[in-house]
Amino acid sequence: MTTARETVLGRIRDALALAPTPDTTVPRDYRTGRTLPDDERLALFTDRLVDYKAQVHACTGDRTAEVIAQVLRERGARKVGVPAGLDERWLDAYDGEVQQDCADIPAPRLDALDGVVTGSAVGCAETGTIFLDGSPDQGRRALSLVPDLHVCVVDLSAVEVGVPEAVGRLVPERPTTLISGPSATSDIELERVEGVHGPRSLVVVIRLDT
Repeated sequence: MTTARETVLGRIRDALALAPTPDTTVPRDYRTGRTLPDDERLALFTDRLVDYKAQVHACTGDRTAEVIAQVLRERGARKVGVPAGLDERWLDAYDGEVQQDCADIPAPRLDALDGVVTGSAVGCAETGTIFLDGSPDQGRRALSLVPDLHVCVVDLSAVEVGVPEAVGRLVPERPTTLISGPSATSDIELERVEGVHGPRSLVVVIRLDT
């Protein structure tokens, strides 16, 4: 016995056979490949980050360790976590305890950290967004979400103007985390609460010459 479902699907198949779907070209006009001079890209990226209530420091590559140590000292961070592939020289000027992360460390131990220092994959100037892709200098997602302070190093050379350009630099197979300022949410009364879904504080160190 033919069921109603089979009857309906059969009619659909017959109709499609009589009128096959034409090949459709998807417009890609959004892939503009836009660029801006370094100073304009830096200014735009910084403006968007600050608008999201992130703290921003711009420095040359040789001052990375100095700036990170200054930030951690000002925040009173005595114990910080780092991904296994982070450049060890970035913590040379820091006199606190450094805990290298691994998958075996449970979330409660991450919560005991005063902060975390990571690298980044890409930045988007127009949206003030930082992309992490789980590379060795960025670590697993929990590392950048659980501690209350995230110090993220971004190379200006990796900051693109818009979203299409930024996404085009990502490796599609890698897990991607998008960060636009510190974690914040609002209830029905529009009361802003920070630190619910991620770090309460985001500090971005932009390296100008790398």
